[in-house]
Amino acid sequence: MTIIELTPPLVEPLTLAEVRAHLRLDTDEEDDLLLALATVAREHLERETELVLAARDFRLCRDDWPEDGILAIARGPVRAVTAVTVYDGDGEPQAVDLDGHLLDGQARPARLWLRETPPPARALNGIEVEFSAGFGESGVDVPETLKRAMLLHVAAMYAVRGVVAPDAQPAVVPPGYDRLIAPFCRRGL
Repeated sequence: MTIIELTPPLVEPLTLAEVRAHLRLDTDEEDDLLLALATVAREHLERETELVLAARDFRLCRDDWPEDGILAIARGPVRAVTAVTVYDGDGEPQAVDLDGHLLDGQARPARLWLRETPPPARALNGIEVEFSAGFGESGVDVPETLKRAMLLHVAAMYAVRGVVAPDAQPAVVPPGYDRLIAPFCRRGL
């Protein structure tokens, strides 16, 4: 299973004003650095939790349908499934009818059930599911606990910015960060 990001986020969950206020900065001299660190903090948090904070579109590629008929989508919350494609023996895409599909986009992982699931003829990535995921179009929709975790992370990275280059971040995760994100993480046995 492969998940491909199709569109970048339109906005970051943390605004520059929120980051400046948290760091108690009054000037705009380091705005580029602050924006880069906010992006790194979001990307790190999304990897840790498998959540999508900033809304955007993705493509899930699978080799075959699951035996129980319920397709799991690891990234969420899933807002909508926009297209399902199955590739035939000639490698031609065939659209799957989405009428009557059921989506539990808030589940972890999100779950999709389709009325019909034609078998793919292509051995690898024969099924493609396009979906939109994320808490919303702006940072207002992101849970406040996750925003606090990102602000802590930005502050820690900002403090060690002379030691570690921005493109080598995240090099430090602050104390308390793991406790803030723990309720949002899926842990396996």
